[in-house]
Amino acid sequence: MAKQPAPSLTKRDLVVRISNETGLTQHQTFDVVQKTLDCIVEALEEGRNVEFRNFGVFEVMVRKSRIGRNPGRPEQTVTIPERKVVKFKPGKIMKQVVTGD
Repeated sequence: MAKQPAPSLTKRDLVVRISNETGLTQHQTFDVVQKTLDCIVEALEEGRNVEFRNFGVFEVMVRKSRIGRNPGRPEQTVTIPERKVVKFKPGKIMKQVVTGD
């Protein structure tokens, strides 16, 4: 029998946990978490990397255009245009904790 994946950690879960551990209200905690996420998105939108020491780095990369194929009709090719993507590279400590190395 296949192992069920662990449930996702949602923003709400994070807010409740931080609120319980800090004594801040959930509303105050939500505002701080949301503003943090907004600042990360704004920095990435400006083309800046976002680095959290020992956690990881978010950066915007440009994925080159390429030729794709329709699996149902392999003779038909489609040009997939160049686009920006967000890449996350985990920091040393995160990598060690998650992988157990």
